[in-house]
Amino acid sequence: MALKRIHKELSDLAWDPPAQCSAGPVGDDMLHWQATIMGPNNSPYQGGVFFLTIHFPTDYPFKPSKVAFTTRIYHPNINSNGSICLDILHSLPASISMFF
Repeated sequence: MALKRIHKELSDLAWDPPAQCSAGPVGDDMLHWQATIMGPNNSPYQGGVFFLTIHFPTDYPFKPSKVAFTTRIYHPNINSNGSICLDILHSLPASISMFF
């Protein structure tokens, strides 16, 4: 189930790539991705390039992926290890895609 869903999300990203960011598998490991986010214009992050790792559990989408910044960033919702700290991330329904 997880790989089917992850392949669909990768296909969706390729079909309609979001501006200012990208994501995809690391090598052949579909459960481990790397993502890149460009700092938005007119923000404190403008000009920044931020790298993230995404680890999908084998029971994704029923369990959330683990996302962490590998680039150091100062943000109130990102801890010193790069982990995103939002309670809502632990309660998203499986029907919601990770990508908008």
